[in-house]
Order: sequence, then C-alpha cells, then structure tokens
Amino acid sequence: MMVDVFTDALFTPADVARQLVIPRSTVYSWLSKDVDGHPLVHRVQPERRGRASVPFIAMVEAYVLRALRTELRFSTPRIQAAVAALRAEFDTEYALASKRIATDGIDLFVEYIDGEFARVHDRQIPVREFISDYLRYIDWGEAGYATRLHLPRFPAAAPVVIDPQFNWGSPVLERTKVPVSAIIDLFKAGEPINVVAGEYELDEQEVQSIVRAELPAAA
Repeated sequence: MMVDVFTDALFTPADVARQLVIPRSTVYSWLSKDVDGHPLVHRVQPERRGRASVPFIAMVEAYVLRALRTELRFSTPRIQAAVAALRAEFDTEYALASKRIATDGIDLFVEYIDGEFARVHDRQIPVREFISDYLRYIDWGEAGYATRLHLPRFPAAAPVVIDPQFNWGSPVLERTKVPVSAIIDLFKAGEPINVVAGEYELDEQEVQSIVRAELPAAA
C-alpha cells in the first residue's frame, strides 16, 4: 500500500517533537498557526483524540522550521513572513517541503536574516552554507517534493531515515530497513548487543549506535 505523503496521518505531534528534538509546545504551536489560509505545518483530522494527525510532508516542514527557529533564531513573525513569501514564490502551500527550497529558498531565507551571517553553534558561518548543509538530509522525488528524511540525531555509523513507504513512516535503519523500534525492543527485553545484531543481521556497531541515540543512559 502506497502512502500519500500529503494526506495520510503517520505521526502524532509527540512523534514529531521526539524525532526532530523540538519541544512539544513548539510543535503544537506550529500546527495551530495558519499562514495565508493554510497551516504553517500541515495536519489532518485524527481518527480520534491522541491518534496520528501529522502527514510525512508536515514532518519535513517541521524539520525546515526547526532550522529557522532553533538554529537561525528566526522569531515567529519572521518565520510566518518567510513561509508566506516562499509559498507565493513557489505557488504551493507545501513550499517548505519543495525541492526548490534547496535553491531559490536559500536566497529568500538569507534576505530574512539581518546581515549575511548568523551565529550558529557559537561560531559565525555563512547562512547559505548552513542551510544547504541542513537541507542535505532531505531526499526529493520526481514530483519535486520530499520523499525521505534522514534523522541527524542518529550517528553516521547507523544512518536512520523516515521513509513513508517503509514501516508506515516509523524510523528505520537506512541500510537494512530494520525498524529502530524493533532493535530497541529486543535490547530492552534483555538481549545483549551481539544477539540483537545477529537477530537482524546488523553490525554490532550499528546496534550500539542506535541504542546510544535512543537510550543514552543504557548504552
């Protein structure tokens, strides 16, 4: 079954907050705000209270907004103005998840920053370079919209992706598509790293990296 990245609800707001390392209150705020008649971060009606209400495309939107808010220190009004300008320029309400953001969008973001440089991680680097690096974690499809998101919180030794066509959007190990949850569940059940690795035909380093990212206190 193919997932519609625009309309199929895959995540709860709490899922978005956890995977992108964003405060839940920020995610709820983004989901509740509108820009030019469309949600700042898209949402769908959940089947019932507490169920998934965030489609994959919105996970990507939140990821881009995280760069603007957390890394580049955009204020909420500036974020809304930048998103409105992007949507008007690209003629789509899904501009934040459009491939054009990696080209035309960078110039627009720079325009919304005072000066050509911004403080990122306590050092001055070109904004253009920073945004390009941030967007490299997004894979784009033939239609020009995001199709997969690499999760930066996982180490290079065990790349993890959110791909809506695998595991209903839950994070999977990029190399094997083994769900991260399956690895963690087996480890939490008391199995040692080498047994978990053998069960899923993984390298022990991959399992160790996943455990450290998900359960830092246990690694």
